[in-house]
Amino acid sequence: MPETEALLERFRAAGTQVLGVSVDSIFSHVNWGCSLGGVSFPLLADFQPRGALAESLGLFLGDAGITDRATVIIDRAGKVQYANAVGPGGRRDINELLAEAEKVNAAQGGGEPIPGGSTIASGATLYVKDGCPVCARTLAAIDCLHVRDQLSIKDVTKDAAAMSALQSGGGKDQAPCLEIGGEYQYEAGDIIKMLADQAAPLP
Repeated sequence: MPETEALLERFRAAGTQVLGVSVDSIFSHVNWGCSLGGVSFPLLADFQPRGALAESLGLFLGDAGITDRATVIIDRAGKVQYANAVGPGGRRDINELLAEAEKVNAAQGGGEPIPGGSTIASGATLYVKDGCPVCARTLAAIDCLHVRDQLSIKDVTKDAAAMSALQSGGGKDQAPCLEIGGEYQYEAGDIIKMLADQAAPLP
């Protein structure tokens, strides 16, 4: 995945929307992505029913309850143009995969690059509380998405002015809280989804 992250702009230039898919939960994806230094493209949880997407592509290893390690390139019409499995412990050649994506894009007549980069609104503020596990999970997701530097992060347990701003703006002192354009979002899952959608928009 770090190799893919490093070449993400070239995949986008080839009209390729990169997605990572596994049978793990969203929470596992957050922790795993952070352990790799962040993953800014979408990770899909093929979690329930377990492996349904992988099964539809012939990549679910039912006895083990996991997916094969594979790459599938699907064209704009929804047709599989390339598929390669390397086994659960195998390693993919990212440069080879990029070449295949460029080949598929060229065969389709090129096309518009996939938009990249964050679209997080200017002035977005994330309010957190020191020692709050939900806040810590939210911050881990933000690091995974590589968007920490695009947010104003304020710890209301250490900053009385931030607590006052949170209470007067949103009407309560609950954190985590994401404020964008005068709108306040308090649910961690919704905050993470909102930031993920803005950080890695799908075409």
